[in-house]
Amino acid sequence: MKKLILILSLIFISATSVAEQLSDIQTSGSWIYLYNTAGKKYKTLSVSSVGQIEGFSSSFFVSKKSGWIYLYDADGKRYKTMSVSTVGDVISVAGNTFTSRKGNWIYTWSRDGKKLNTRSAPSR
Repeated sequence: MKKLILILSLIFISATSVAEQLSDIQTSGSWIYLYNTAGKKYKTLSVSSVGQIEGFSSSFFVSKKSGWIYLYDADGKRYKTMSVSTVGDVISVAGNTFTSRKGNWIYTWSRDGKKLNTRSAPSR
């Protein structure tokens, strides 16, 4: 009986601690809505605090506001702030990385905000 209770408790804890998987982000007026893979809206955030959404993957998203790049997890919690003067313009977000362009350079960043790669970019 104790084993059964322990197993059920562990299943419940693991099921409730799983983060949402981000499937879509919609902006409507002053609000940003996060949707999971079932298409259910699970979080509402204010545009005034998040800024403009630059891109997202299933585990995180990137926004830009007033010279700052913000990284958010799929639950809508901001975990990293980076300067636009360091990052440049965000080009894309995919998997566990995002890509930015600053001048004639393209940077690949991890979802944690660590620079992974740098390469030259063709002139615009």
